[in-house]
Amino acid sequence: MPELPEVETVRRGLEPALVGARFTDIHLARPSLRFPLPERFAARLAGQRVEALSRRAKYLVADLSSGEALIMHLGMSGRFDVVLADGRQLSPGEFYLEGAQGQSKHDHVRFAFSNGARVTYNDVRRFGFMDLVPAADLATCRHFAGMGIEPLGNELSGETVARLFRGRRTPLKAALLDQRLIAGLGNIYVCEALHRAGLHPETPAGALADAAGRPTRAAKRLAEVIRDVLTEAVAAGGSTLRDYAHTDGTRGAFQHRFRVYDREGLACTARGCRGVVRRMVQSGRSTFYCETCQPAR
Repeated sequence: MPELPEVETVRRGLEPALVGARFTDIHLARPSLRFPLPERFAARLAGQRVEALSRRAKYLVADLSSGEALIMHLGMSGRFDVVLADGRQLSPGEFYLEGAQGQSKHDHVRFAFSNGARVTYNDVRRFGFMDLVPAADLATCRHFAGMGIEPLGNELSGETVARLFRGRRTPLKAALLDQRLIAGLGNIYVCEALHRAGLHPETPAGALADAAGRPTRAAKRLAEVIRDVLTEAVAAGGSTLRDYAHTDGTRGAFQHRFRVYDREGLACTARGCRGVVRRMVQSGRSTFYCETCQPAR
């Protein structure tokens, strides 16, 4: 599933084609994706101008001139294909099963815009979805109500980490994946951040706050490396795992910088470390870590 850096890559790729343009045609190949499309979906989009395109956690949000917001989620295999007015074809973020590339039978939604751009949503597994909600109600809509802070926003700090995790016995990795605390973090980048911070994935989350609730040195370090890892991944265009590519057709390159993720049995890349990357399963997900760099406490 695309994580925050991949979704941000998609947003940046779509922005030039969408923002400032009006929907001139909407073609729906089916009435539903993961969930049914909103009532009168095409009619509510027709003629509306895209005022802005933003990201919230792993969601894309297009603000429309109607006062509604179009929420889009890529699910596990969703992708957007763009044909610009001059005929250039872009794929601003792809994450789909090998062998399914270019299969038009999975083209479920097609948008045409006043600037000549055509955008197609393709989804092999059909776990993605689209919704329309009043823009004024975004924070309280069913998708975002109770959602945690943005890890790339100004809120993330050692103090925030200590406040969110204080008193929690939950393993640190599970706490970082809890979207009610910090929104948008996924398995790949949590594994990478914990390794850089030197924290064992099973460390109780509450250990990052002292008895008075103040952040420990580890809390401050973790907040710092989360931001660093995500920023580096966005700059690299995300990570290619199965078949992910960004706007100019090249694939995301951050997977070449993985220090632990999917490197079970290989030598740790940390300077001076002679440890080996291990894998364990937490809540049904693979966790990769170095026993030497990330000792259990």
